Amino acid sequence: MSLKKNINDFKKNYSLGIIGGGQLALMLTEAAKKRDLEVCVQTKSCDDPAGLKADHVIEADPLKIRGNKSLINECEKIIFENEWIKIDKLNLIDNKDIFVPSLNAIKPLVDRFSQKKLIERMNIPCPKWISIEDFKNLSDQEINNWTFPLMAKSNKGGYDGKGNRKIKTKEDLDSFLKENNSNEWLIEEWIEYEKELALVGSRDRTGKIRFFPIVETFQSNHVCDWVLAPGTNEYDLNLFAINIFSSIVNELNYVGVLAIEFFYGDNGLLINEIAPRTHNSAHFSIEACTSSQFDQYVCISSGIMPPEIKMNCEGAIMINLLGLKKNFPISMETRIKMLSEIEGSNIHCYGKSREILGRKMAHITFLLNGKTHLERYDEAQILLTMVRDIWPSPNA
Repeated sequence: MSLKKNINDFKKNYSLGIIGGGQLALMLTEAAKKRDLEVCVQTKSCDDPAGLKADHVIEADPLKIRGNKSLINECEKIIFENEWIKIDKLNLIDNKDIFVPSLNAIKPLVDRFSQKKLIERMNIPCPKWISIEDFKNLSDQEINNWTFPLMAKSNKGGYDGKGNRKIKTKEDLDSFLKENNSNEWLIEEWIEYEKELALVGSRDRTGKIRFFPIVETFQSNHVCDWVLAPGTNEYDLNLFAINIFSSIVNELNYVGVLAIEFFYGDNGLLINEIAPRTHNSAHFSIEACTSSQFDQYVCISSGIMPPEIKMNCEGAIMINLLGLKKNFPISMETRIKMLSEIEGSNIHCYGKSREILGRKMAHITFLLNGKTHLERYDEAQILLTMVRDIWPSPNA
């Protein structure tokens, strides 16, 4: 497989620019390096994870338009670490089809309100929802159609459990409304589910879609604790998820990598959220697949034909390693050394300067050998216990 550049006649200094400098940008930078591509990132500090590996850093808040302009002047194509971008401002300077995905494609996905409206318009199953502003205008009879508990979600910026709040009673709701700007939140029906699943895939410029295996994610306090790949061997379930993904990316003419989180249970398969970017649930793909999610995004944005995606093992487990309390008796360096001594471990440290409680500091992946889903699950449980004995979850 050739790792040579495939962007001819560079007119700018760097083939790829990344808006953002966290761990996702770090792994995108690492993937680009394997393709012999030079990368410039826009992030607040050279000491941010991606800043440590990039060829050049524009030290600016990723939301600041002056930094965006500098990045555009330096780079052939611009990709996004996350969806926290200002579409309207970027539209003022985008006249060369430089962003991947395009601003038009990503616009319906940058906040929860627009995501929900897209999903409803396409008649794709999702939990019932309403903006809090509209909820306040409901009649008493209409309010009775909503039963507690409810889930309140922020319109923008929610991740790793942030921006989510369980509303258990009417009193909880009244208190919540007093504390928060209602224009920034929505109410969603509470879903009882059997599993949380995620599907990550890519769509290239020709419209070809490639998929990673659907995975099961295991949460603790609304934060992903670990991921099992593949997550299910149910043919109909996999096919339905793939059809939903394909419908969305084709509807938006979306080019790049995208993730969909699902609830699965008695209500069937429901979309929880869409992430227009690389995603924590597919970090396993770095070791477990012929092309990682980061490689797919780099290839698609830089004009390289993306490889076909296949698992090169029976399965994988990815475990998130979050920051622990300052008084935890084992230092982070020692924990990493101990984990590296577990046979088959693949550790990715994000290079963050400070270990903060709950902060994503690293992840670890193991390839699994079990031939059946149950065998792989049991194997994963053994490895999970070994890891958590060394580096426990702060959310447990």
